Amino acid sequence: METRPQLPDEEIGSWLEREVAGCQFHDTRHGKRFRTLLGQLSDQIGGSIPFACQDWASTKAAYRFLSNERVSEEKILAGHFFCTRERFAATRDAPVLVLHDTTEFSYHREDPEAIGIVHKMATKYALGGQPGHHTTCGVLMHSSLVVTRDGLPLGLAAIKFWTRDKFHGANALKRSINPTRVPIEQKESYRWLENLRQSTALLADPGRIVHIGDRESDIYELFCIAHDAGTHFLLRTCVDRLAGEGDHTIADEMQEIKVQGLHRVEVRNKKGEVGEAVL
Repeated sequence: METRPQLPDEEIGSWLEREVAGCQFHDTRHGKRFRTLLGQLSDQIGGSIPFACQDWASTKAAYRFLSNERVSEEKILAGHFFCTRERFAATRDAPVLVLHDTTEFSYHREDPEAIGIVHKMATKYALGGQPGHHTTCGVLMHSSLVVTRDGLPLGLAAIKFWTRDKFHGANALKRSINPTRVPIEQKESYRWLENLRQSTALLADPGRIVHIGDRESDIYELFCIAHDAGTHFLLRTCVDRLAGEGDHTIADEMQEIKVQGLHRVEVRNKKGEVGEAVL
């Protein structure tokens, strides 16, 4: 098994100090506690808070810090965002990619409402012939990661956390409301717009940025915001929208565009069989 080289403690400590230097807490004690907790977690990556803190006093202090209403993710990540901007500036005139996507953190809880709902899944049919449902609880995180064209991560430029009180699913919602009548600010997809704005403003050089998103980012308002900001985007389309003067669609226009290049990706299906996808 290949092992990664361990960085010296002084180098890790120096990196941690740089990452938290830009954090602005209302109470200086919160800044000190955050530095301590970040150091403990960096020594035990992937471990639980009690395992990283080792003793009950440190564990209790960590939970007290995280549950403090005056401590938010914006304050915790302010220093990291500042460092991301500095690393971006150091790339000079080279373009960078900002990768936007949502991650689900799932937890096992008997009471899903205590932490929030991620989604509901239909289970096998019960004896009565009716399908059961399994509720997954957890937290959702929409993040924007800045990377160079060579794949070197520079850090996060924006992030949003949220939970759901209830989950109906897109198809269920369409049966009760017309999604086009709901303002974008009231939709979960609004986070795509917020993160594009925040990351573009943080890096402060929109012409060098290419925002990357999947089908969920195919939002007309996102195109408008990117255009007004003078930045670029590349996404997978979900809707075949009108193009030009409205007499044809994007698909029609793409049929006339010459292929610029091919990218081959090795993929594996559910049976473990290897194939090749050509993009």
